[in-house]
Amino acid sequence: MQPALSPLSPFPEAARPVEGDAPDLELALRAASGDEVAFEAIMRRHNRLLFRTARAILKSDADAEDALQQAYLRAWRALGEFRADARLSTWLVRIVVNEALGHLRRRQAQIIPLEAAMTSTEPDTQRSLQDDADRRPDRKAMRSELRQLMEARIDTLPDDFRRVFVLRGVQEMSVEEVAHALAIPEATVRSRFFRARSLLREGLSQDLDMAVNDAFSFDGERCNRIVAAVRSKLG
Repeated sequence: MQPALSPLSPFPEAARPVEGDAPDLELALRAASGDEVAFEAIMRRHNRLLFRTARAILKSDADAEDALQQAYLRAWRALGEFRADARLSTWLVRIVVNEALGHLRRRQAQIIPLEAAMTSTEPDTQRSLQDDADRRPDRKAMRSELRQLMEARIDTLPDDFRRVFVLRGVQEMSVEEVAHALAIPEATVRSRFFRARSLLREGLSQDLDMAVNDAFSFDGERCNRIVAAVRSKLG
């Protein structure tokens, strides 16, 4: 096992710039000496990975940001204990996971038990029990986006397949009714409907793959906000 980081000498008060391709180990060594510039480089390099880690546990952007900031502060204080036999990103992920799980436990401890909620006279509590989740604005917006995505994909189907799919799949007409309406054999209805569904699945699968890559987006503004918040609390 590698020993914990122990810098030979502290960096000067005016920290030297960080090269963009500086190894994680070099940055960790400098940050362990109190070099905030090196620590900022660490944050910017691993921000997206660590934010998505916290977000996967907490299911809230705001909570994930808060947990990540606290995790960074813990990492800053513990960098002298970082052992070089592990990747820095792995070490940081562990800290973020522990912080996010702790955040989750604290949040769950504040949840009102169902029995107490049912007997509560608080207007907000009663309103939350009566609200239909499917009628919430965020759920409506999500269904609207999914509907638009599906409609756009249906529009890309070849004409013959699209007509069959709309009548059979969307309007839920029987095979016999569709065959009669389009003046084609029932076997053709079945084959075109099957092919249309296959094409839709392929297209939606591509959309899903692209959406997964873009999930929990981490733009420059969020990155800057987290870094600035942590830098303000260092020392």
